[in-house]
Amino acid sequence: MPTAFSSCCWVLVLLVIAWLDSCMGATPIGLGSRLLARENQAWVSDNGTFAFGFTPAPDNLDKFLLAIWFSDLPGDRTTVWSANRHSPVTKEANLELDATGNLVLIDRDTTIWTSNTSGAGIEAAVMSESGNFILYTVTNNPVWQSFSHPSDTLLPNQPLSVSLELTSPKSSPHGGYYSLKMLQQPTSLSLALTYNLPESPDASSESYTSNYSYWSGPDISNVTGDVVAVVDEAGSFGIVYGDSSNGAVYVYKNDGDYNGLASATNKSTTRLSVLRRLILESNGNLRLYRWDNDVNGSRQWVPEWAAVSNPCDITGICGNGICNLDKSKTNATCTCFPGTSNGTKPGSNNQCYENSSLIGKCDSRNQNQTSLFRIAALQQTNYYFSEYSVVANYSDIEITARCGDTCLADCECVASVYGLDDEKTYCWILKSLDFGGFEDPGSTLFVKINSNGSGYPRAGGDSDEETEKVQKVLVVPIVLSMSVLIGLLCLLLYYNVHRKRALKRAMESSLILSGAPMNFSYRDLQVRTSNFSQLLGTGGFGSVYKGSLADGTLVAVKKLDRVLPHGEKEFITEVNTIGLMHHVNLVRLCGYCSEGSQRLLVYEFMKNGSLDKWIFPSHKFRDRLLDWPTRFNIAVATAQGIAYFHEQCRNRIIHCDIKPENILLDEKFCPKVSDFGLAKLMGREHSHVVTMIRGTRGYLAPEWVSNRPITVKADVYSYGMLLLEILGGRRNLDMTFDEEDFFYPGWAFKAMTSRTPMKVADKRLELAVDEAELMRALMVAFWCIQDEVFMRPSMGEVVKMLEESMDINMPPMPQTVLELIEEGLDHVYRAMKRECNQWSSFTVNSHPSSSNATCSYSTMSPR
Repeated sequence: MPTAFSSCCWVLVLLVIAWLDSCMGATPIGLGSRLLARENQAWVSDNGTFAFGFTPAPDNLDKFLLAIWFSDLPGDRTTVWSANRHSPVTKEANLELDATGNLVLIDRDTTIWTSNTSGAGIEAAVMSESGNFILYTVTNNPVWQSFSHPSDTLLPNQPLSVSLELTSPKSSPHGGYYSLKMLQQPTSLSLALTYNLPESPDASSESYTSNYSYWSGPDISNVTGDVVAVVDEAGSFGIVYGDSSNGAVYVYKNDGDYNGLASATNKSTTRLSVLRRLILESNGNLRLYRWDNDVNGSRQWVPEWAAVSNPCDITGICGNGICNLDKSKTNATCTCFPGTSNGTKPGSNNQCYENSSLIGKCDSRNQNQTSLFRIAALQQTNYYFSEYSVVANYSDIEITARCGDTCLADCECVASVYGLDDEKTYCWILKSLDFGGFEDPGSTLFVKINSNGSGYPRAGGDSDEETEKVQKVLVVPIVLSMSVLIGLLCLLLYYNVHRKRALKRAMESSLILSGAPMNFSYRDLQVRTSNFSQLLGTGGFGSVYKGSLADGTLVAVKKLDRVLPHGEKEFITEVNTIGLMHHVNLVRLCGYCSEGSQRLLVYEFMKNGSLDKWIFPSHKFRDRLLDWPTRFNIAVATAQGIAYFHEQCRNRIIHCDIKPENILLDEKFCPKVSDFGLAKLMGREHSHVVTMIRGTRGYLAPEWVSNRPITVKADVYSYGMLLLEILGGRRNLDMTFDEEDFFYPGWAFKAMTSRTPMKVADKRLELAVDEAELMRALMVAFWCIQDEVFMRPSMGEVVKMLEESMDINMPPMPQTVLELIEEGLDHVYRAMKRECNQWSSFTVNSHPSSSNATCSYSTMSPR
């Protein structure tokens, strides 16, 4: 009986192994399998392309790496993955796929590495022909794979996702290393090469930057779904994105690649006809290699593409020394600062390193810098530095040498860089030198060194030994006593004031660095607006007051009047979403306040105010008049700003109140749309349409009062009415005119159809108008104010039509305009005259709980 049972078990095991073999397409490696380092053992893929096992470490042949390499290529093994490249093992090590499904590397009873897959139902492992080592369950599901844990190499069809990165080995105990990864920007991703410094005592600083990106691929903006970098079988390298991988951007496209990058995301594990590998080399360059079986009679790896052609463009290639190109512009050498070795090769272990992170502020006894240090000038040299390194930047220094003198006089400075940027001088004062320098004909690097020429100055400088001993006898007791007193004070104050302030500063600093709006307290904004004493204007959403931040920056603070009862978290989330939207024609949201029932928004201050004060005649602003080119540019740029939050943002926004009062002008008359996104903060449905009336009479689309869904085309209608007012320099409905001229769209349409547009241009311009642009703008405006939503163009199309990159047909007369004319302008004029006072500057805004229109008036007539 036991014999029969045992036989049945063996049959079941054989059937499972056979099933796994047929599913995975490769010979499975069963539980309990082992590899021994002393026997140089490996598991090889079916066709012998790749091997997984122990291979001698490149720098120490007595030690071993657990790695994957090309198995059947001649010469030294080319490793593509390693589990323990920073911790080589001895010949006593072994690797086992144990009974729990865990892959474990053990060296002399010490666990060096593990796959951490115990209890995951692992049934077998496979070394695939793609170079991927995979652990499978009995249902053929991969639980762990080497492709998901890359080291320094990317193989064809191996995806590098946002959460993964390639890293090069550290160049030396003092040096950094390089990485290839996706960098997250506020609204985009970019593939970038980055130089990473080793850990530093200053790493705890909030603003400390331990890396510097020196090369980047194209930005991928506002994309949903996965984003991966991949090399395809034809040798092209790029980024694939989207929910179904339907988008692709090439970083490098190989000739003859017809299938596209997207085909690389789901590939079989068969052997490729051409072997390739993309490697992040120890010198910081990203290089694509192809195996060639006939290179002048030999077989070898041939480079196909490199990310960086100039080695000196690689940050940190000389440590923190200076990279110098030879006459061929292809080879480089390193020059170190005084006190270190010279003439090393880029990327070698003899790179220049001086622990500049230990340089701190000088104490009071060393304020006389000129007696302790001197300045060494390096002509035609620039330097890579991070924001953390910057002490100050002076733009008013016109003599090169004074930049060095400024560094010498600054206790914290270790170097300064002088040069020109867009014909403006700069003098960067730096407190650390980390990322290396490079040749630049337009710059000069000044390095502060000890007076005896012995390298970087340390905090406090050098003095003779006897003086140091005397100073230590005096200083040490004083420092210890002061430290004890300060420590006691800090303990008393920590849980009261300082902790809260520190947390607030940390939060504001992180928000500033990320580009998100700052969080102000209500008291802060009271102080910064002099208790809201200087009113700039009022609108449908609230009142706006002029303010000034602590650094003197002028801001406009808007107090929202009728905010729906959002939770504070939801309000802040919405504000941060709006604050991360950046466009040259949108007013920037700098900060917000959310305390109790108070909701305030802090915007950048626009020097020239709102557009209405420049296009409408006024006794107060009679000297304000925009010429035609400025006027037309404002119309185009405003359309571009609206198109951005309609079509280019991940969360589509309907403005709901496009009008001249919400178009602000900076000092150069560049228009910026304000109040965008406020409809979301003031209450909205969780869909792409809005059903609550919101806006200003004269600019409301007909669908607001006809119970039709509101889409972005409502903003298009409002923009059309705005455009007409820009062209005519007057309100569309203006009761100061007589009954023939009070309704501007009516006689503007007649002038357009009769091809006499100059009749309706702003009279104050005295015919100094481009007639072709005026005609085009009139046609665009009347297409925008069509009653039927589907007939209106998108804002993107509006921009194209205004820029003459899209043809325009003659628009039909809008139904609302036609009805108003048919009703009789004299009748409408008298009715409007009777209610002029009632309706002037009237704003329609329904109760938040209502989903239907509460006003029965047309946007153009009082019917």
